[in-house]
Amino acid sequence: MLKNTIRRWWDLRLPIALLGLAVTAAWGVRQTQGAPLFEVYNWVSRPFQANGSGQEQLISARTQELQARLLESEAQNQKLKDLLGYVSAKKPKGIVAPIVGRSADHWWQQITLGRGSNDGIKTDFTVMGPGGLVGRVVSVTRNTSLVLLVSDPTSQLGVGITRSRNMGFMRGKGGNQAVMEFFDNVPNVKPGDVVSTSSFSQLFPAGLPVGKIVSVDMNKTPAPEAVVEFSAPMNSLEWAVIYPHSKEVEQKNAAGESSAPNGGEKQ
Repeated sequence: MLKNTIRRWWDLRLPIALLGLAVTAAWGVRQTQGAPLFEVYNWVSRPFQANGSGQEQLISARTQELQARLLESEAQNQKLKDLLGYVSAKKPKGIVAPIVGRSADHWWQQITLGRGSNDGIKTDFTVMGPGGLVGRVVSVTRNTSLVLLVSDPTSQLGVGITRSRNMGFMRGKGGNQAVMEFFDNVPNVKPGDVVSTSSFSQLFPAGLPVGKIVSVDMNKTPAPEAVVEFSAPMNSLEWAVIYPHSKEVEQKNAAGESSAPNGGEKQ
């Protein structure tokens, strides 16, 4: 009988101990408001929280990168569409070429285009940009063309005032402006007048837009001068359009007329 009582008491020791631990733990949680449990949880979950934050940052950075690429692509596409629309309005059709080289030391003097003799480009071809004249081709390789900009101080060309037809010649100033010197002593010119290439130009076809007058100095000697602001964005060009020289176009037209049945005679 005594043995059975001792055995039952011994078997109840483990449940009693566990119950005591549970009561003690519950009392401790109540007294400390569960602070130790929160500390243990934070310690265990901290690596997972850090990894989650890092992933979110990577995803956010990647999203911003993709958005930037998309905006850049849309801007490039719009510029190309504008150029293609500009080309389609011109006769003869030009060759769209990207600017692949521009030295900081010669920023206003020359650019290199990513089209060359393989595309039929030759020296003295005219180069236009959005808004107006850019320059002319001065040397060609198989895949590139070097362009002398009209903003180069050594670049000179015949120009005229569209409104009054007063003529003169223009030279670059190494910036987004040029100087026009008039042939007349008292030219009819004022700020805002449009400037285009004249029929006296030997390098470019007549009537190409160049820019507009921003100021006039009638007292300049030996002839009045005006400051011309280029209509093409010379500082931020990314694409250009190349056209055959006017003499070559005339030769092609003459060849086409001579092959006509009537011998090319005009009425």
